[in-house]
Formats: sequence, structure tokens, C-alpha cells
Amino acid sequence: MTIVTTTHGAVRGTGAFRNIPYAAPPLGAARFAAPRPHPPWEGVRDGTTFGPNAPQSERRLGDVDMSGYFGDGWHRGEDYLTVNVWTPDAKGSGAPVMVFVHGGGFVAGSNRAAYYDGSTFARDGVVLVTVNYRLGIAGFLDLPDAPANRGLLDVVAGLRWVRENIAAFGGDPDNVTLFGQSAGATIVGGVLATPDAAGLFRRAIIQSGSGLGAFSREQGARVARAAAEILGVGATAEALGQLTDEQLVEAAAQLAGLDLRTADHRDPLIGLSPFSLVSDVQPADAVATGMSADVDLLIGTNTEEGNLYLIPVGRYDGSTSADVHAVAALAHPEPERLVTAYRRNRPDATDAELRSAILGDALFGAGSWALSEAHSQNSRSRTFGYEFGRRDPRLGATHTIELPYVFGDSDVHDTWIRFARTGDPGWEPFEADRRATMHIGATWEQVDDPRGPERLAWRRRTPVGAPVSASPLSRGIRKGNILQVSGQLPYDPATGELSGSTVSAQTAQALRNVIAVLEAGGAHLADVVMLRVYLAHPGHLNEMNEAYAALVGRPYPARTTVYMQLPPGVMVEVDALAVLS
Repeated sequence: MTIVTTTHGAVRGTGAFRNIPYAAPPLGAARFAAPRPHPPWEGVRDGTTFGPNAPQSERRLGDVDMSGYFGDGWHRGEDYLTVNVWTPDAKGSGAPVMVFVHGGGFVAGSNRAAYYDGSTFARDGVVLVTVNYRLGIAGFLDLPDAPANRGLLDVVAGLRWVRENIAAFGGDPDNVTLFGQSAGATIVGGVLATPDAAGLFRRAIIQSGSGLGAFSREQGARVARAAAEILGVGATAEALGQLTDEQLVEAAAQLAGLDLRTADHRDPLIGLSPFSLVSDVQPADAVATGMSADVDLLIGTNTEEGNLYLIPVGRYDGSTSADVHAVAALAHPEPERLVTAYRRNRPDATDAELRSAILGDALFGAGSWALSEAHSQNSRSRTFGYEFGRRDPRLGATHTIELPYVFGDSDVHDTWIRFARTGDPGWEPFEADRRATMHIGATWEQVDDPRGPERLAWRRRTPVGAPVSASPLSRGIRKGNILQVSGQLPYDPATGELSGSTVSAQTAQALRNVIAVLEAGGAHLADVVMLRVYLAHPGHLNEMNEAYAALVGRPYPARTTVYMQLPPGVMVEVDALAVLS
């Protein structure tokens, strides 16, 4: 038996120290406040058994046993903002530290779930920390009189506890890797974009999360209104603070299936959970501005993420009634374009396989790609991509399937530790000019951008107002007398296919798409005050100039030219901003 003294008091354990508070119990109105310091305790706290976890209801996915992932339900108790710590057998100091954030759709899960035993990490010389955080209404309901994303703030508070205390457990506070899976991975992405977390961790691993997973403020307000209506109180922290945890948990369960699609935003969780981070700035966009520029990032998804979510409506092998186009319509504002891209990239795929791919990318893939690309622009750190493809006999390489490999005896576990120790998992970084990705299957193989056409299909438009559509593939946004035409690619709207194999031909088609949107919005090329052309290579400028002059009848105005890595097969992209008189 070992006794370790923390900043709040002493705790007793035997290699594992469980149920250590890092913040005060969230009681009454404090359930909707930022985390507060835990009061000190007298004597020695018992750390040999698990403690309570966040209030939650049972979460099921068809007939799949998810107890190893979510845990065995709600273990009641007030003092649940706690960490579990596993320490290496060998006495010493300076071990790398890994802090894990569990998943569960922002409404379920716990650091006491069977998957998250840290014994193998401790055996291999790592201090492993697992953290509980607030869930559901208490953790993520967006309210006007409460701080947003309180569950994320809990994780940041847990990181501060690690910074202040982990040396006493043999860990190096200057070598901390924050990692999470599913909702926990999306929270990790949010922490990357949180200024108050700067300096608290050195590396991050995002397993099947999303850098585009945040609800907008409008979507968050819709959830809050619905919850308040169910509970019969005002949509404020003051009103909700008078209710019991049981009432909040019951109301959260009744919010399932709430339609959160708006004129400007899709539902990033496509109806699977009414809770997520809430922000009008997505984590990927914040990271693109230089947030977490000093944090090395390992990020990836599983090859068949969506299989798990087809279980409740059938089986992923094809006996579900969900149509491919219906699934695409939940996930994307241009479902026909999306399905066309997937069929082009996977001509031999069954409808069931396409459904799974679209679901998985809507939930995790598109947001992981966006965050990878944003983070790879940082010059002071590195980004590494992976795709996990080892298959379960029933569910394939579905969501959560990598977790036993990460926490068990495997080469994946060893690779995660190598990254935590050194910042290098053992393959080339993901960069703008080469999107290196390690495919982890029966063998390991580094590939370059294995999902190019699908990545292109998920390319985002910037929502700033009412949409203006000239065709299924050419759109802009009109707000007052301003018309923004974003991301016009050289696709032929009639066929949905890439138009042209030369820079000249692609320029002409991309410009035709721009002009079509301008005309649909009541503008002309003469009204354009900013024209931005993206080219894959500086050597393409002359051909682009000639194509512009041939189509428009005057020289290219050269208002902006940017050279960047474009999606596979695409050499030109055009944006425009017009002011209508």
C-alpha cells in the first residue's frame, strides 16, 4: 500500500489510485457553474475502489453489448469529478503521462468502464489518468446564465490537477498527452482550441472525434428550449438548478432524435445525440488560426465507423431499410453530390457499405480530416494521421473497435506510448503536400490520402446568410447586398464529374460555376470586388490567366492568387465576393 500526498490531501492505493477528486462536487446550482477547487480533506483518502460517476441513463445501440465502453450505468454520488491514476511499478519520476477522456455521446460513459483499465500503460512505464466529467444537461446544455461546455471545462480542470499533482505519482508534468475517443475525442479537439488549456499538455491523440462536431449557438438554444419545455421550467441555469439529477437525466433521454438542422448548419451528430460542444467557431477553424501550435497531434478514424450505428435499424450487412440517399440527406446539404462522390470512389461497394461510410464520415471522418489539415499548417508541431482497419467478425472495423488494442497488449498500444514519449508514432507526418496516413490492418501500410474523392465531397462552404443556388454543385451566400461565392470547383453541374484534365479546362469550368452563382444572385462579374483563385502549383498561373481571358474577354484581375494543396485531381478553385449596387 502506498500513500501519495496531493494538493487537496493524501490518498492511499496499490499501483492504482482511484476516485481522486480534482474539482468540487457539482451540486444544486453549481451543476451549471465552472468547476471549482475541491476542499481539502483530512486523513488519508481510500483510493482502492472506484467512486461515483456522472448522472446518466442507460445508453444502448441495438443488441450490441456496450457496457465495456459506456460502463455499467450511473453509480450515484455527489463527488464524481474525479480521476483514476495508474502508476508504473518501478519507483522513480519523470514518466510520460497520458490523460484519457472517455466517449459516450456526451450523455453516458465513465472512467470506471472496463475498457479503460490503465494497468498495461503502468506496466510499460506510463502514468495513465482517466477523468470523469459532467454529461448531458449539466455538462453541455447551452444556457444564457452559465458558462458553455462545462464538461470540457471539467477536463481542463482535470489537466490542471495533473499539472499540479502528477509528479507525486512519478509522472512528468511537462510531458502530458491528452487523448480521447468519440465524444471524448471531440472534447480533446475542443481543448486544443481552448486558450485556458495552453501549456497543460504537450501532445494529443484524437480517436474517432470531430473538429467540426460543435453545435452552433442557434442549435444549442434549440436544445435548451426543448429541455426546458419537457421540464416545465425556464431555460436558465437558475431554474434548472432547482431540479434533481434524476429529473435532468430523464429529460435528456427524451431529447433523443431532436431535429437540429438549420438553414446554415447541418447536425454534426445527425440526430444521435442532442448534446455536443456548443460554439459558433468549430475547433478545426480555431486550430487553423494557430491555437495549440506547440501540441503534436495523432488523429484518425476506423475504416467502418458507421457499422455500429446501423445496428439499431437493422444490421450493417445490408438488412437495414435506410436508403443511401436518405442517410446522405441527414449528413450533407447536397446528398446527390455526396452519393455521386462515394460511388465514384467505391464502384464495387454495396449500399450497406456506402451507408456505413457516409455515416462514419458524417460523424467522424469529415471533421477529423478538417482538423488534420488545420493542425498541419502549424509550423511548430507535427500532425500524424491513421486509419484503423482491424475487423471484428460481426461489426467489422466499426466505431470503438480500436479501444481494446489501445488499452491492451498490442502494437497499437506500443505505438500510442511511443508517440506520448517522443511525439513520433513511427511514420511520416500528415502535411499539405503529402497527406501521409498509416493504415493499421493485419499489416501496417503508410498510404497517401486514401479517401481523396470523399474528402472533396465533404468540402465545406462558409455559412454567412441565405443560400444562393445556381445548380446542385454551385452555390453562394447572399446577405443584404453582399454575395459570397465560395469554393467553386471544376465540376460540371450536369454530371457531377470533374470537368477537364488541364488547368485551362478546369479554370474555365470553375469560372462558369462562379458566374452562374453570381447571376443567380443578381450579380455579374463586374460587381466582384475580390476574386481569389487557388492553384495547386505556381506553374499553373500562366494557363489560368489565358483561360480567364479567353472566357471573360479581359485579363485576369489578379486580386488574389493562392497556391495550396487541392483535393486529388483538382488544380483550380475559385472564390468571389460581389457587392450589388
